[in-house]
Amino acid sequence: MHQTPPGLRPIADVAHDLGISSDHLEPYGRDKAKVRLEALAEANRPPGKLILVSAITPTPAGEGKTTTSIGLAQGLNRIGKSACLALRQPSMGPVFGRKGGATGGGASRLEPSNTINLQFTGDFHAITAAHNLLAAAIDNRLHFGDTSLDPGRVTWKRALDMNDRALRKIVIGLGGPAQGGVPRESGFDITAASEIMAIHGLSESPADLKARIDRILVGYTSTGEPVKAESIGVSGAMAAILNEALLPNLVQSREGSPAFVHGGPFANIAHGCNSVLATRMALAHAEYAVTEAGFAFDLGAEKFFDIKCRSANLNPAAIVIVATVRALKMHGGVALEDLTKPDVGAVNRGLENLAAHLDAAKNFRKPTLVAINQRGEDTNAELSAIHAFCREHGVPVATADVFGKGGAGAIELAERVVEATSGPNTPYTPLYPLEASAEKKIEAIARKMYGADDVNILPNAQSKLRRARKLGLGALPICMAKTQDSLSDNPKLRGRPRGFTLTVRDIEIAAGAGFLVALTGEIVRMPGLPERPAAERISVDESGLIQGLS
Repeated sequence: MHQTPPGLRPIADVAHDLGISSDHLEPYGRDKAKVRLEALAEANRPPGKLILVSAITPTPAGEGKTTTSIGLAQGLNRIGKSACLALRQPSMGPVFGRKGGATGGGASRLEPSNTINLQFTGDFHAITAAHNLLAAAIDNRLHFGDTSLDPGRVTWKRALDMNDRALRKIVIGLGGPAQGGVPRESGFDITAASEIMAIHGLSESPADLKARIDRILVGYTSTGEPVKAESIGVSGAMAAILNEALLPNLVQSREGSPAFVHGGPFANIAHGCNSVLATRMALAHAEYAVTEAGFAFDLGAEKFFDIKCRSANLNPAAIVIVATVRALKMHGGVALEDLTKPDVGAVNRGLENLAAHLDAAKNFRKPTLVAINQRGEDTNAELSAIHAFCREHGVPVATADVFGKGGAGAIELAERVVEATSGPNTPYTPLYPLEASAEKKIEAIARKMYGADDVNILPNAQSKLRRARKLGLGALPICMAKTQDSLSDNPKLRGRPRGFTLTVRDIEIAAGAGFLVALTGEIVRMPGLPERPAAERISVDESGLIQGLS
């Protein structure tokens, strides 16, 4: 049963306020719609200002980056500015795993929340299907004896939008020629880590989508020559599957602020940003486009600048870094069960983590603000410690009660954002030049974003980098696959780790997406479920209403 919360405006009215004609809407019920790309060409106002929301290193205490983004957009609308959100779609992996939902919270939530958290408009299913069509076509070629592809050197795996560690490494093709084809080792990535997801998010048109699919590297011949998706023959069919999924989805917040929710790559194992097309839609139809990048500044925000903005020629006007008292106390050494106890000393110790992200943000030369996502148990002394730190470092700061008060709790933050973006928007500074070697790019990220003293690129990864250069792909940007739980590649190190060496153990070539993936630590591209997954508390009541999605 579809659940539309009371008080939501018809999605056609939300689109009308943005200046989007009903001719360009493809409604999915009354509360969500896809927007045709023609709406970009017909926008008749100057592009808005792009506001990037990031955060400190996440902890189990939570930072509420999405909640703050929604609250900020609502706050901007409350002070008379037109603001639109551009956010990622939730993956059902973390929805049923640890998170239980990813549409904000309290008075700053996207609606229809349950629908967005689950199957929404079917984009993730389309991305999964397109990914797996290519995998099926590859194995079909092998089954019929295509000798241009070495079965032992196929790099394209399968995808599933679910956390399932048992599928990380598998053997396929069993049962003999009549049943299973050619036996070989393979595995699954979660859909959020699929290169098709990255391509979907970075594509700017149907033609660009098809061209990127053609460039996907799926494996090698027995002599080491690359085999691209174009030669498998199903790129057109994959583009057909993704044709509707390429169109941005329009929904709204609880206060009626418009939101384009589209694309969903993770930032710890992918590039962590919503789609370029959704961002362009928001910029084309509002004064302020509020977007976020996954996890903390070291992961999502760095990739936002060095991959997404570079690819799409975007130029953010300001950066907002979200922090909570609870998370800072965890970074200051407080155990999870003790976080409700006031502890100004722990907050001060934890501010080292915020300092690290503020230092990282300086590399991009953009106005940077701090948003304190307020919780009910926060004390004045703890909040004052964060304000004092920000004043000392010359960083604008605002306390925002967006969970409890929605846009009304973000008015000060909204005013600070308007003030910070009132001057000329000069170009951002990338972290590294594209012509630098991949090794130098990795070193720049490790040192400037993470605070590493050194980088150790293992022989297997070095070999893959040499291969990338041989294929003419050495100038691609780097997408670091790293734990979100620490600035380092050791998830146990909270705060601001120092004196560590970042180890790169492997490299994956994402030629279609347009980057090289550097894998560090124990990070994997198919997560597992926790011991007690959120799925255990989700159900449907007797009237057909979903319960337990947070």
